[in-house]
Amino acid sequence: MRIDAHQHFWDIARGDYGWLTPDKGVLWRDYRPGDLAPLLAEAGVDRTILVQAAPTETETRFLLDIAVETPFVAGVVGWAEFAADDAPARIAALAAYPLLVGLRPMVQDIAEDRWLARPDLAPAFKALIEHDLVFDALVLPRHLPLLLTVLDRHPELAVVVDHAAKPCIAAQSFDPWRADMRAVAARPNTFCKISGLVTEASEDWTLDDLRPVIDHLLEIFGPERLIFGSDWPVVTLRATYSAWHAAAGAVLGGLTAADQVAVFGGNAARVYLAARGRQ
Repeated sequence: MRIDAHQHFWDIARGDYGWLTPDKGVLWRDYRPGDLAPLLAEAGVDRTILVQAAPTETETRFLLDIAVETPFVAGVVGWAEFAADDAPARIAALAAYPLLVGLRPMVQDIAEDRWLARPDLAPAFKALIEHDLVFDALVLPRHLPLLLTVLDRHPELAVVVDHAAKPCIAAQSFDPWRADMRAVAARPNTFCKISGLVTEASEDWTLDDLRPVIDHLLEIFGPERLIFGSDWPVVTLRATYSAWHAAAGAVLGGLTAADQVAVFGGNAARVYLAARGRQ
């Protein structure tokens, strides 16, 4: 089973996408399952993980409703207020939905730069562990040392780093990202999505721009802890769905057939679906 482990849907009229504004060009319209289905078929992708795009539980329930009606959506990574006094109860209520497989605070957009390391978030992380939910880490390179704090406090937490923490591909500047990601990868319950990379590259990106990042991720995580994601429709700022899918396949073309199966589906199934019995 080939899985795209990172895609979005949104309905602009819902009004809770603070980052999504008219200046975002091609992204400033609604995106729904009917838009993605033919792209999946063209790329030979069977299932997806649908990921939140707004910091509200209302949007998470909106996505869960879509997932119930959309056969190709295997699971949803939603959002909850980790800092709320009743965070464990909120997370338990969302976990009652069988298709919820993880949660993702939008750390990259939080003004409080050290938010991720706040001790009062511990009950939320413990609730994720209790309910077999993945923590999707939407972080930037500067947040990686804080993510290490979370990993050390909660070694049982399953963590997937979104978009490889968005290294500076356009500038080909990878320090201290390289060392910090190596430290994250040293924790056995961490995984990393090969997603969102072309949007960190220049408009005229090439495979050679991506290779230093993907090669480093292969070295430190190994193919058994890397997960392909499209980041559709955000990816369309730099490439079509098929162009990014083909580019990832080309850069990873040196892997064995078994390792390619793992990166392009098997690892996502193991991380997101197996714990919740969704396979």
